Amino acid sequence: MTSTRDLATRAQYSRLLAASFTALASLAIGCASAPTCAVCPPAEVVHDTAPIRPTERPAGPLILEGTPEIPTDLKADLLRYLEARSANLAAVSDDGKSLLVSTQLGASAQIYRVDAALGQRTQVTFEAEPVRTAAFVPGGKGAFVYVRDFGGNEQFQLYRADPGAMPVLLTDGKSRHGGFVFSRDGARFVYTSNARNGRDMDLWLSDGKSHASASLLVETKGLWTPFDISKDGKTLLVQEWVSIAEQRLHLVDLDTRAVTQLTPEGFAWREALFDASGKRLFVTTDRPATKGGGAGEFIELQAMDLVTRETTSLSRAIPWNVESTSLSADGKTIAVAINEDGYGTLRLFDTTSLKELARPQIPAGIVGNAAFARNAPVLGFSFGGPTVNGDAYVYDLKSKKVARWTRSELGGLDENGFVAPELVRFVTFDGKLIPAFYFRPEGPGPFPVVINIHGGPEAQARPNFSALTQYLVTRSKIAVLVPNVRGSDGYGKTYLALDNGRLREDSVKDIGALIDWVATRAELDKNKVAVMGGSYGGYMVLASLIHFGPKLVAGIDVVGISNFVTFLENTAAYRRDLRRVEYGDESDPAMREFLLSISPTTHVDKIKSALFVAHGANDPRVPLSEANQIAAAVKANGKEVWKMVAMNEGHGFAKRENRDAYLSLAIMFLQRHLGR
Repeated sequence: MTSTRDLATRAQYSRLLAASFTALASLAIGCASAPTCAVCPPAEVVHDTAPIRPTERPAGPLILEGTPEIPTDLKADLLRYLEARSANLAAVSDDGKSLLVSTQLGASAQIYRVDAALGQRTQVTFEAEPVRTAAFVPGGKGAFVYVRDFGGNEQFQLYRADPGAMPVLLTDGKSRHGGFVFSRDGARFVYTSNARNGRDMDLWLSDGKSHASASLLVETKGLWTPFDISKDGKTLLVQEWVSIAEQRLHLVDLDTRAVTQLTPEGFAWREALFDASGKRLFVTTDRPATKGGGAGEFIELQAMDLVTRETTSLSRAIPWNVESTSLSADGKTIAVAINEDGYGTLRLFDTTSLKELARPQIPAGIVGNAAFARNAPVLGFSFGGPTVNGDAYVYDLKSKKVARWTRSELGGLDENGFVAPELVRFVTFDGKLIPAFYFRPEGPGPFPVVINIHGGPEAQARPNFSALTQYLVTRSKIAVLVPNVRGSDGYGKTYLALDNGRLREDSVKDIGALIDWVATRAELDKNKVAVMGGSYGGYMVLASLIHFGPKLVAGIDVVGISNFVTFLENTAAYRRDLRRVEYGDESDPAMREFLLSISPTTHVDKIKSALFVAHGANDPRVPLSEANQIAAAVKANGKEVWKMVAMNEGHGFAKRENRDAYLSLAIMFLQRHLGR
C-alpha cells in the first residue's frame, strides 16, 4: 500500500509520517497529540562566556528570558551528542532499487535518495523548512511527492518533484493538507484539505501533477484520511477518525463519489488496505473477529471479506498492538509492525493461509515505516533503539536477508558507551502496575533523577535513541525514568481509557507513585528529582509540581498545556472536537468547571520549584499563550523561571539552532538544580 496518513493522526500509526515527530523525539519528550527559514547565527543563541547571568534578550528567532549564558565547556562537551543523526525511511521505489529517506545533515531535515546498501545519500529536496514525508509516484520514473509547512504552523502543503525540474505545488498554498494516496497506476491522487471551511478535512481528487486538476471529491465532517485505492482504481478506502478509541472505515466510489460506511461504530480501525484481488481487506482493529474472535483488548491484524463483512484474526495469539501494515508486490505476504511492551518487532503473514511466516532476523529495537516496493519482493523499514540511532534497512523476501542501507553519523561517539534502559514496573495508588524505561548511570550512586513524561496523552514512550537522555545518563550521571502512565497507548484499550474525562488526575497520581518508587531505590537520590515533558506531558509536569512540589526540585514544560479551557478555546479549529473527546467539552458548564479545577493556572501558587518553559510561537496545537500565562504567573510569585520562545517553530523544535539551544539550556537547567 502506498498511502500517507493524515498529519493530524497519531504518529505511531503513521508509516510515512512517523518521522515528522523526530524533532520532539530528539528532545526525548515525545508528542503525538494529534503529530512539529530564518536561522539565527549561533553566536546569537550560544554564548562563549561562563558566568551564570539571567537576562531578557531577543536572539534572532529565539526570545530568551531569565536564561543564563551557555558556557564554552558545556558547548564543547555537548557538541558530539548534538551531531548524532538518524535516517528514517520515507519510501521505496517501484523496483526496490532506491529509497527515499529523511535525515538532517544541515539546518533542517530534508529528503535524500539512496540507490544501494550503504550508498551515497543524494539530497533531493532543498527547502528552508523541514521535510520528513515523501512518497514515490507510481510509474513516475523517480518523481515523488513531499510535504512541508512554514515555520511549524502545520498548514501542510504537498509538492511534486520530478527529476531535473522545479517542484510543483499540488495544493492551494494556504490551507492545511494531510494524508495522500496514489492509485496503483499513478493516474489518480487523493489527499485531504480543510480549504472549504478551515476545519473539516475533506477529500480531494487530482491527477497528482498540478493543483489546477484538483476537485473536491467528498465533503466530510471532522478528520478523514485516505488509506488505499483498489487495484482497478475505482474505489477509495478511507478512515474517519473520531478518537483514539474509535475510527470508522468507508468506501468511496471515485466515479460516482458515493460513500458507504464499511465498519460498525464503537471500535478502533487504525489501518486498512485492499488485498491483491480487491475482494478483501486487511485491517487492524480492536473489534473481535467474527470468526473465533476474542476479547478485543488489543489492535489485531484481521482479514475482512468485503461481501460478507466477516473477519478472521491473523494476530490474535499476539497480546500486543499491531501498528502498521504493508502488502507485498505479489499480494502473498503482509508485513506488520508489532508494538511489544514499547519495543517494535517486524512480522510477516501469508495472505492465503493467514499464518505467520518466519521472521526477519532483526535485533531488539523499534521497527517502523515498513513498506514494500510495488513491483519487487523488497521490504524497506526503519530500525533503531535506545543505543542505536535510527537507519533505513531492506529485507529481501527471496534471499531472506536484511541489509542496512544507511549508517547515520554519531558525531564521533562510541555507541558501546550508550546506556540501554531496564523495563521496570511500579505499583501505583490503586494497585495497578505502571511500566517505565529506567536509564541508570554506571556506578553506585546515589544519582539525581529526571522523570520524562510523554505527550498525547494517548501516546506511548518508546525506547528510541535520545541524545538528551544519553548525555544526562553518561555525562551528567543523572538517571532518567520514562514512564507510560495510565492513558498511554500500547497496553490495551482498558488501560488507554483510564485517564479519560474526570479521571484526568489519576495519571498524575501515577507520577506521584513513581516518585515514591524512586525513594525506595538506594542508588537514586530522592531529594534530587526533576520532571520534564512536552505537550500533554508539559501539563503533567506542571500538575506534578503542584501535587508533589516538596518532592521535586525543578520542571521543564515544553509546548505544554497550562489551562485546559484556554487550550481548548484556542487550539486550531480542526483539532478542537478531537481534543474534546479526550479532555471534555469546555462549553459544557459542569465540565468547564472541572477542567478549570485541574488546570495548573488555577493552582499556580502551589508551584515552588524552578521552572523552564519552552515553546514555538507558531504552535497550532498548544498555543503560545499557554506558555506565556504559566511563565508569567510563576514568575509573579517570585519563583525562578527560564523561558525560551522560538519564533519560527511550532509544536517542538525542528530547526537545528533552536533544537541545540533548547537542549543546551535544558541540560544546564537540570544540572543546576540537580547538583550536577
